Amino acid sequence: MKISVRNLEPTKVRLTITVDPDELNPYLDQARKEIGKQVTIPGFRKGHVPGPIIDQRVGFASVAGEAVNAGVPELYSKALEEKQLHAMAQPQIDVKDMPSSAKDDTKLKFTAEVEIRPKFELPDIEGMEIEVPKPAVTDEDVDKRLDNLRQRFGTLVSVDRPASKGDYANIDLDAVIDGESVDSQQGVSYELGSNTMLDGLDEALDGLSAGEETTFEGTLEAGEHQGEKAQIKVKVNSVKAEELPDLDDEFAKEASEFETLKELREDVRKQCQVDAEGRQATDARDAFIAKLQDGLDIPVPKGIKQSMVTDQLKNTGKDPDKASKDEKSEAEESVEKELRDQMTLDALAEKLGITVSQADVTNFLASIAQQYGMDPSAFINGIVRNGQLGSAVQEVGRSKGMLAGMRAVTFKDPDGQEVDLSRFLGEDEPEAQEEQDESVQAASAAAEVADQLSQDQE
Repeated sequence: MKISVRNLEPTKVRLTITVDPDELNPYLDQARKEIGKQVTIPGFRKGHVPGPIIDQRVGFASVAGEAVNAGVPELYSKALEEKQLHAMAQPQIDVKDMPSSAKDDTKLKFTAEVEIRPKFELPDIEGMEIEVPKPAVTDEDVDKRLDNLRQRFGTLVSVDRPASKGDYANIDLDAVIDGESVDSQQGVSYELGSNTMLDGLDEALDGLSAGEETTFEGTLEAGEHQGEKAQIKVKVNSVKAEELPDLDDEFAKEASEFETLKELREDVRKQCQVDAEGRQATDARDAFIAKLQDGLDIPVPKGIKQSMVTDQLKNTGKDPDKASKDEKSEAEESVEKELRDQMTLDALAEKLGITVSQADVTNFLASIAQQYGMDPSAFINGIVRNGQLGSAVQEVGRSKGMLAGMRAVTFKDPDGQEVDLSRFLGEDEPEAQEEQDESVQAASAAAEVADQLSQDQE
C-alpha cells in the first residue's frame, strides 16, 4: 500500500492511498463469500458458490463495490497509523480508481481528506512543580452560605412601594411588532436583577409600583419572532419583598440539627473548607493543563471548531445565524480552549502510555447513567447504537492521563508548602472495584453486549 500525505491546512490533510492487488484480494474474496450466502445459483449450495461464478452471475462490479465498502475504512485506518496521524473527524472519502474485472490489474486508489490533531511536543513532566493558591475560607464565605440557607426559609410579603433589585414583581407582558401583539403572558413572577428574561426588563421594572406600567424595546428570545425587535408593554400587578428569618439560635434549631448559631456557623465553615479544597483541586487541574501548553502553538481544526460553536450557540438558545458578534466570539473562545485541552490530554495519554480497558469504560458510563437515574444497561447499549462508544473511550483516556500526569508532578502553595491532592487524584493504579453493586454489574454485562455490537458493526 502506497500512501502520500498532502497538508491542506495545519490541521487538515489529504491522504492518497494506492492499494496493491494482493491487499485488495482478501476483501474481494470475503465479498464473494457474503454475496454467495445471499444468492441462489442452480447447482450450488448457498455459501459454497465458487468466486468466478459469483463474478459471472452477479457481476464483478457488485463484488468490487462490496469489497471497497468493507476495505476502505480498514485501509484508511492502517494509513493513519502508519503515518502517525490522529484523525479528529470522519474523513471525506473519494474512490479514484478500482479494477473493473478479476483480471484487471488496475489498483484501488482513493483519497481521504480529514481534520487531524496537529503535532506538538509536550514538556517532560518529571520534576515539574506547579503553584496553586491556598484553599482560603473567609468570614464572607461563611456569611454568604448562611444567607443562602436563610433564603430557603424566607417568605415573600407584599410591599406598598416601588420595586427594586431583589424584589419579586407579578407582571403582565405584551410584545408588539408593527402595532400587532405577537406574544403575551400574564401573571408572571419575576425577580428584579436576575436578568433571566428579556434584556431591558430589569431596568424597565425598577421604580415601578403595583398598578403602574411602561413600554421598552427588547429582542424576543423565543417563539416565531425570535431575534426580532419588539415594543414590550409591561404592567406590574404586585410587588413582594423577601423577608428572611433572623440569624440566631432559633434559626439554627429550625434550619439544622444544631442548637446554637455558633455550632451552625462552625459546621458551615467546615463545609466551606471542603468546597475550597475542591476549588483548589480544580485550580490545580487548570494550572497543570496550562503548564503543559505553555509556549506551545496548538492550532484547532476549523471544521470541528465551527460545528462545536454552532452547537454551543444552539444549546444556549441562540440562533447561530442571528447571534451577536460578542456571543459568537465568546463561543469561539470557549470552543478553542475546549479543543486545545482535549488535544493536550490526548497527547499526554499517549505520552504516558495510558490504556483504557472495557471495565474503565463500563464504570465511566455506569456512573453517568446513575447520575441521571438511568438504567446502566440501556444507557450503554444506547451509546453503542448511536456510535458514541469511541467518544466515551477517548474521554476515559483523557481523564486517566490527566490524573496520572497530575500524580507525577508536585503542587505547591504560594508559601512553598507541598499540596496533597491524593483524595482527588486517587491511587496510582486504580483497580476495578472488587464488589460492584447490581447496577454496575448490569452495566458490565451490557458492555459485553456493546463490545460485540461494535465488532459486528465493524
